[in-house]
Amino acid sequence: MNRYPVWKYVVIVIAMLVGALYTLPNFFGESPAVQISSAKPAFKVDTNTLARVEAALKAAGIAADVLTLEGASIKARFGNTETQIKAKDAIQKALVPEPANPGYVVALNLLSRSPAWLSSLRAVPMYLGLDLRGGVHFMLQVDMQAALTKRAESLAGDIRTSLREKNVRHGGISRNGQSIEIRFRDSAALSAARALLQDQFADLQAVDVPDGTEFKLTATIKPEAARRVQDQSLKQNITTLHNRINELGVAEPVIQQQGLDRIVVQLPGVQDTAKAKDILGRTATLEVRLVDESGEARAAEAGAAAVPLGAERYLERNGQAVIVKKQVILTGENLTDAQPGFDSQTQEAVVNLTLDAKGSRIFRDVTRENVGRRMAILLFEKGRGEVVTAPVIRSEIGGGRVQISGRMTAMEATDTALLLRAGSLAAPMEIIEEMTIGPSLGAENIAKGFNSVTWGFCAVAVFMCVYYMLFGIISSVALAVNLLLLVAMLSMLQATLTLPGMAAMALVLGMAIDANVLINERVREELRGGASPQAAIHAGYDRAWATILDSNVTTLIAGLALLAFGSGPVRGFAVVHCLGIMTSMFSGVFFSRGLVNLWYGRQKKLKSVSIGTVWRPDAGTQITSN
Repeated sequence: MNRYPVWKYVVIVIAMLVGALYTLPNFFGESPAVQISSAKPAFKVDTNTLARVEAALKAAGIAADVLTLEGASIKARFGNTETQIKAKDAIQKALVPEPANPGYVVALNLLSRSPAWLSSLRAVPMYLGLDLRGGVHFMLQVDMQAALTKRAESLAGDIRTSLREKNVRHGGISRNGQSIEIRFRDSAALSAARALLQDQFADLQAVDVPDGTEFKLTATIKPEAARRVQDQSLKQNITTLHNRINELGVAEPVIQQQGLDRIVVQLPGVQDTAKAKDILGRTATLEVRLVDESGEARAAEAGAAAVPLGAERYLERNGQAVIVKKQVILTGENLTDAQPGFDSQTQEAVVNLTLDAKGSRIFRDVTRENVGRRMAILLFEKGRGEVVTAPVIRSEIGGGRVQISGRMTAMEATDTALLLRAGSLAAPMEIIEEMTIGPSLGAENIAKGFNSVTWGFCAVAVFMCVYYMLFGIISSVALAVNLLLLVAMLSMLQATLTLPGMAAMALVLGMAIDANVLINERVREELRGGASPQAAIHAGYDRAWATILDSNVTTLIAGLALLAFGSGPVRGFAVVHCLGIMTSMFSGVFFSRGLVNLWYGRQKKLKSVSIGTVWRPDAGTQITSN
C-alpha cells in the first residue's frame, strides 16, 4: 500500500544530486577583482596586455591570487579589497597614461570563487542584487526635446530629398527648433509641397503663411507623433545600454525604464563610480558621410591648408586624416544589424551591415549618385569621432545589405561589428542621481537575510519535531530539501536575488511546511477514526493532496500577477515566491511521502506511527502514538 516504485526513488535521488551540485557554488563566495577590457577597437586585450598587467603588478609589489585572460577581458583576483584598490591604481597607471582618452576600461568587480570543475558544469552562483552584492546605481534623465530636434532634422533631410525627386522648386529648407520652414516663390509650388507632405509625411502638420513676396510653409511634428518619438527614443536608449554593457561583460546589469523619461541602471559588483560612468558614456553614435575630395580638402588632409567650409577633419585608425562633409547621410537609427565576416573573393575580414527600409532607399540613391567617390563611416564616442572605414563607391548598392572593409583583421571586424551593433543613443542623457553601495554593506545585508532564513527554518523545524515527532522530523528534512532545490533553481535560472527575494525565501519556508501540517493532521484524523496505521498514512497523503494543490495554485496565481505587473523589488519577491511554491509541492508531498514509505512501508504488521498525540474528543481519551 505504502510503497514507492524504484523509479520514484531514482527521481528523488537525481533531484537531490542536481540540487546539491547547483547549490554548492553559492557557498564559495566572491573575491575582489580588477577587470580589464578594451575601450576602443584599436586597443586589444590579448597575451601582450596580460604581460603588461603582470609587469605593473610586479612593479607595485602586488601579488594576484589568480590572473587570467578570459575571452575579451583580463581578470585579476585578490584576497581583500585593500589590495584590489591598490592593484587597480597600478594597472590604471600602466595601461591608461591619458585618463582623458582611455584605451582600456579598468574596473573593480567581484568574481565567484567557484572551482573550475563546477564552472565547467555550468554550475554558477545565483546573481545577487545591488543591495546584497554592492555596486553602483544611476538614474539617467533622457533629453526628450533633443530627441524631437533630432527627428525634425531627419525629417528636414527627407523633405529635401522628396521635393527634389518630385521636381518641386523651393527657396530653401531650414530648421527652426523643432519646426521645419520651407520657402517658395509661387503658390503652385506651395500647393505641390503641401500635397507631398500630406501624402508622404503623416507625422507632420503644416501651416502656410505669406512671407513678403514669397510663401513660407511651416511643418511641425504632430503631438501623437511626438509622443511616439519620445517613447521610441527611450526604448532605443535602453536597448543601446543593454547591448553595450552586456557585450562588454563588465557586470550583470539591471536597466529599467522609470517614468516617462528616466532610466535606472544598476551595475552589481562594480564599486568604482567613475569607471561605471565611463562605461555608460561609451555608447557610440554611427554616422555615414561623404568624403570631401576637393583640392582644398586634399591639402587639408596633408596639413597644408585649413579645412574647407562645410567639412570636418577626422582621423582613421592608422592616424591618416580624412576630410568629410558635415551633411549626415545615415545614422545608427537606420542600422538593424552588424555582423563580422569574410569577403568571398579576397577572403579579407569585413563587416556586413543590414539597413532598414528607409536607410536602404537613402543608401541606394546616394551610392547611385556618387559612384567613384569615397564614403566615410564614422563612430563617435564621448564626443570624439573616428573614421572606421572610408571605401570607394564602386556601384549602386541596393537591397539594404552593405559590406565595409578597410584592411581589418578578424578581431577588428568583430570589435567594429560590436560597436555598430550596439547602436547610437536616440537622445542624450544626463545622470541626475547616483549611489554606491559598498561590498561591506552588501555582506551585512546577506548576513541579516541569511540569519532570518536560518532562524525561521530552525523555529519551524523545532516546532514540527516536538509536535509531530518522527513525522515532524521527516517534514523538517523535506523543508531542508525545499530550500536546497529553491537555491539550486535560482542558480540554474541565473535569477537575481535581492533583499525582497530573501524575504520571500523566509516566507516560502512557512508556506512550505503548511503542506506537511495538512498531511500530518489528516493522518491523525484517520487514526482517530480507527484506521490502521498503514491505511491512515495512505489516506492522509491522498486526501490532503487536493487541498494542498488548491491552496498552492491560488497562491501561485497571486505570485504570477506580481511577476507580470510588478517591477523592481516586487518582481524579485515574486520570482522567489513562485519558484518556492513549485519546489515546496515537490518536497512537501513527493519527497516526504518517499521518506515515510521508506521507513514504514516495509513493515507489514505496523501497529503504531510516531506522529505525536492523537486526541479522541468524543471518548475523552488520548492515544500517544510513537
